[in-house]
Amino acid sequence: MDPQPLARKVAIVTGSASGIGKGIALRFAEEGADVSCWDLNLEGAKETAREVEKAGRKSLALQVDVTKSGEVEDAAKAVFDQFGKIDILVNSAGIIRAHFITEVPEEIWDSIITINLKGTFLCIQEVAKYMIPQNSGKIISVSSKSGKKGGLWLGAYSASKFGIIGLTQSVAMDLAPYKINVNAICPGNVFSTPMWDLLDKEYSKKLGVPPQEVRKIYVEKVPLGRECTVEDVANVAVFLASSYSDYMTGQAINVTGGQEVH
Repeated sequence: MDPQPLARKVAIVTGSASGIGKGIALRFAEEGADVSCWDLNLEGAKETAREVEKAGRKSLALQVDVTKSGEVEDAAKAVFDQFGKIDILVNSAGIIRAHFITEVPEEIWDSIITINLKGTFLCIQEVAKYMIPQNSGKIISVSSKSGKKGGLWLGAYSASKFGIIGLTQSVAMDLAPYKINVNAICPGNVFSTPMWDLLDKEYSKKLGVPPQEVRKIYVEKVPLGRECTVEDVANVAVFLASSYSDYMTGQAINVTGGQEVH
């Protein structure tokens, strides 16, 4: 196998100030890619970019609201202007909230759908304009196990993640003639992220258990007996971003320790 399967590639990773996005950005750098780090949190994006550069790669940190088409357009152009191409897009920007269905505030529903699903759509739509003339590209969107099976108290989040899988399948057909692979990753419960820090508190109240017990309850549901890690997700992202996945498109790959198998 190539010691650096992403050598000389240029990647964009959204939501890369923390969590899964940051982990993927840093792993891509280790595998030889230059990485543009996009996030609303500019300082966090800059910190990730500094770590990318410490790994010996080039980076560009940009403050981007993925729900705003103008900002996405400007950011994609900035990446292309600096690096001359865009090989890989990872859509990792997202949010989560847990509510019983009758208690979901409309503004929370709108926010989750807009950031998670519309943001993914806008980034794919814009970056594809640069990949099509190249006749190559890899687009990877982070869905969830809740995109395969609806999660308790996660109506809005599950709807957004199911939507990402449907979008992935459709766009894969659109872009196949241009040799652009479009796939999704469906992680299990990744505790080492800001999302789970929030869910610990929300689930603790709903389940009536101390916050430290919440994660234990969820790990007990996993056949392999442990949580999903950022590294687990990044490993699959590297595969999907590399030439090893050239004959795969329209797929939603589970990284759930056996918790979800379809």
